[in-house]
Amino acid sequence: MSDINPAFEALLEYLKRTRGIDFTGYKRSSLMRRVNKRMQAVEIESYSDYQDYLEVHPEEFLHLFNTLLINVTSFFRDRPAWDCIRTQVLPQILLRKAENEPIRVWSAGCSSGEEPCTLAILLAELLGVESFRERVKIYATDIDEDALSQARTATYEERAVASIPEEYLSKYFEQADDRFVFHRDLRRSIVFGRHDLVQDAPISRIDLLACRNTLMYFNAETQAQIINRFHFALVEEGVLFLGKAETLLSQNSNFASIELKQRIFTKVCSPNSRDRLLLSSGENGELVHSMSNQIRTREAGFNAVPIAQVVVDVNGIVLLINERARNLFNLSRRDVGRPLQDLELSYRPIELRALISQVYAERRAIVLRDVEWAIGTVLMNLEVQISPLSDGNGTLLGASVSFTDMSRYTQLQRDLENSNQELEMAYEELQSTNEELETTNEELQSTVEELETTNEELQSTNEELETMNEELQSTNEELYTINEELRRRSIEVIQLNAFLESILTSLRSGVVVIDSNLYVQVWNQEAEELWGLRSDEVRDQHFFNLDIGLPVAQLYQPIRNCLTQETELEEILLDAVNRRGRSIQCKVTCSPLFGTEREPQGVILLMEPLNAASADSAVSDA
Repeated sequence: MSDINPAFEALLEYLKRTRGIDFTGYKRSSLMRRVNKRMQAVEIESYSDYQDYLEVHPEEFLHLFNTLLINVTSFFRDRPAWDCIRTQVLPQILLRKAENEPIRVWSAGCSSGEEPCTLAILLAELLGVESFRERVKIYATDIDEDALSQARTATYEERAVASIPEEYLSKYFEQADDRFVFHRDLRRSIVFGRHDLVQDAPISRIDLLACRNTLMYFNAETQAQIINRFHFALVEEGVLFLGKAETLLSQNSNFASIELKQRIFTKVCSPNSRDRLLLSSGENGELVHSMSNQIRTREAGFNAVPIAQVVVDVNGIVLLINERARNLFNLSRRDVGRPLQDLELSYRPIELRALISQVYAERRAIVLRDVEWAIGTVLMNLEVQISPLSDGNGTLLGASVSFTDMSRYTQLQRDLENSNQELEMAYEELQSTNEELETTNEELQSTVEELETTNEELQSTNEELETMNEELQSTNEELYTINEELRRRSIEVIQLNAFLESILTSLRSGVVVIDSNLYVQVWNQEAEELWGLRSDEVRDQHFFNLDIGLPVAQLYQPIRNCLTQETELEEILLDAVNRRGRSIQCKVTCSPLFGTEREPQGVILLMEPLNAASADSAVSDA
């Protein structure tokens, strides 16, 4: 195509090769737009330069993937669609299930986990929490590890749960500070895991598959591939729930719409060739008879093949099983037309479904050797070949799985190997003397080399130990220096506190220091003697709330003037009553307490009793 940018394609291949994430199936327009956004952030203009930047700065991968993997989701997103799931889809699924039969749900592209939690809430409402925990398993997958890490915590902010109905929020979430935690019993039934819809095999036997607004990022070919995998993953009459942005299934014959407006579909099982032949028998009997003979002849020829062979279509339906395969794996003709996932053959002797998906993706055959299979007490050695089947136009039709019994060949090969070993042993005996001498020489040489290597390793280890010792010594010296500094500063602080306490004690006036919020910080011993309150009783108390003999309300304006720097010193004479109930006159001097920036941090109040008798009484009490 003319619009393909080779440098951009090389960048996508580099991401696939180095990080294992395949973006080649995504729509190029949206991919290039988001990559360009990241390139602008790091000020790079060309894709090749950006690839070089990724090689030098591996931490950029995280920012790039966060930009490419758009995680937009919410609880009960598109409420009418969820109402349809609650009232129509889930009741029908439960109606088809036996009382204790498991229910399997897959949320593909789950982002930060809101969608699987929504599914869990609706199922818990229908089943009850106890039955939900016993029967339901929800597989929540995404390609973004960061989003999965967030989803596993099942913890959401208040704005994230705003779309949840109040009755569900209070019932299924616990509030912890400003966050909401999803119900623990329901969370245990949700399995979060990384899954690439393009590369990884689909999860099987799913009753409800939700993949909302994810397919829109892929091109048409990749979308078709993923849709086929979804068809394989769903059980018969399983339900596929897409987002409003996806319309591909409206023309897909593998699915029928339940609610096309809400993008809800059900799986349609494709009939096999014999069924289609019977359906058309009423139109042309002679043609049908001829076609029936051809089909029987082909089936007879297929049964005559000496190797076991099974053919499945792209939807995972078994079309053909030859006689050898039926005998080998205990199958019957009734298994034709059944989904492969329902047969034991799908996982024994090997996991076939993942291999068939790989064959579809790579369009090439896969051969597995030395596959063991036991029939009674006989252990067989099989060679399994899985080949894609396509028509003349290259359209993928299905896959052929053949099992070739290699037991006899393996035994002959072992017998031949034993004979060769015996001949080799005879030859080795003739050469033993010479080889022993050569071996002894090699061992001596090897021993010398090992001793030299050991010596070098010991020397290297010794150097490392010396380096570590120096580092530890340096660290110890630093710690000692820090400890000495802390000890010296502690002594200085103790001395300063003692000095300050000595000053405050020696003053013959009451000293009170309040902060800018008018809370008491300092209350000296003379203040205790004057007003009868201890320092620990008034510290951190609002000054104007103190019940003392001093009319503190009259000090409000002088204190406020000091805090606003309207004055640097104010004196006021107040009538007061000391702790002994004697009336005194008290001179109160207010001055601001400045901080390092010459901004008032508080006010210092100096209280001096002026009455001689009261002063003498205060001295005698001291």
